[in-house]
Amino acid sequence: MVTGLDNPWDVKRLPGGTLLVSERDLARLSAYSDGARRTIRFPEEQIWVSGETGLMSLEVDPDFADNHRFYTCSGWNKTGGGQDVRVVAWKLDDDVTEATLVETLVSGFPTTSGRHGGCRLLIAKNGALVVGTGDAAVGTNPRDLTSLGGKTLRLDPDTGKPWPGNPFANADDKRKRYVFTYGHRNVQGLAQRKDGTLWSVEHGPDRDDEVNRLRGGGDYGWHPVPGYDESVPMTDQSLPGKQISARWRSGEPTLATSGAAWVYGKRWGRLNGTLAVAALKASRVVFMKFDAQGRLMWTKSPDALRQLGRLRSVTLTPDRSLLLTTDNDSGNDAILRVNPR
Repeated sequence: MVTGLDNPWDVKRLPGGTLLVSERDLARLSAYSDGARRTIRFPEEQIWVSGETGLMSLEVDPDFADNHRFYTCSGWNKTGGGQDVRVVAWKLDDDVTEATLVETLVSGFPTTSGRHGGCRLLIAKNGALVVGTGDAAVGTNPRDLTSLGGKTLRLDPDTGKPWPGNPFANADDKRKRYVFTYGHRNVQGLAQRKDGTLWSVEHGPDRDDEVNRLRGGGDYGWHPVPGYDESVPMTDQSLPGKQISARWRSGEPTLATSGAAWVYGKRWGRLNGTLAVAALKASRVVFMKFDAQGRLMWTKSPDALRQLGRLRSVTLTPDRSLLLTTDNDSGNDAILRVNPR
């Protein structure tokens, strides 16, 4: 559908069909409609770009038709110096040519070199804005409940306040109130199944990329200390308390799994009801079938989707097709539309 892009990180469809696209390293926000791409004006100089961090995930407000509101998760140059990763609310003008900053919803996600920026967004069926974060390659972050790194978070997209149903909603430390799950390495994908369950996708070190079913207050077992010791298990069952095991893991080597979406529609045949997961290093889409209890039944990677290079994001459209973003560092990356045969 769109070519000439550079590391497109996410794509979302606006009411009416216009596509909203983020490009990580260019810190460029674009709209695509009627066969043409146009750059959306916004303060791109505020976006901090370094390594794996830049302009990353997008989410569109369910009431966009009325409020023109959307959300980004990105690196950010802080006033007075320094950087963090944060979630920001924006308002798009009627002509879809300029985005105005409304407010920062939550900030202070840890950063180092830009490694493990994470930052996937999803508005859940209950209205919560779910955020997947990376651990910034700091070993203590994932299990430190006062750090927003290596977590999934839930907040109110209107106010930026922690979601009232969060497991630590009454904690003294405000940052802890945002935490939904912890013990993650670098969350790259979020998706909600029709049954309401939330699922995450994350990168492993040299083994065991994971797909996890999220349970509020759950510890997913990444604790690479002392230092940043990546030889420890992705889900370390020797840690105190209970660690929740992955519903799928890559084993060795990793696939570099990233964005994900549940696929629905009878036209998809056997793939109806699967979780479609994009893979960067392995250059494929892996469709994963889970039973009603969330147990893995089988996986399938169609040959037609193994010839496109690195794949970053997967978005399900209202007509039940899929949008994929490529990530080949070529300056000619693309947004692809995939329909079932």
